[in-house]
Amino acid sequence: MIIVHDTFICKPGNASKLAKMFKEVMAGNDELVNIMTDMTGQYNRVVMVSKFESLTAYEQSWEKYKQDTEAMKKMTEKMSGYQDMYFTGSREIYQTW
Repeated sequence: MIIVHDTFICKPGNASKLAKMFKEVMAGNDELVNIMTDMTGQYNRVVMVSKFESLTAYEQSWEKYKQDTEAMKKMTEKMSGYQDMYFTGSREIYQTW
């Protein structure tokens, strides 16, 4: 199994807004496990945790986001302006044992 952490370091006051946006937009996404905000460590951090059966499954999940479907258009509309809410981000991919 593969666990993916997408981490965003938000501008002050935007972490909870971004977390709520992700939660709304990703509702019904089977790969999504959790959306977390910091309690300790680096401030203004949002981590989106997803799980996949394999790296192939992870790569295939990106294909649906490339499609020009009505669902993707709605998702893009709901995510409008999210890039303005954070400074930087990173992705970590883990294999579970």
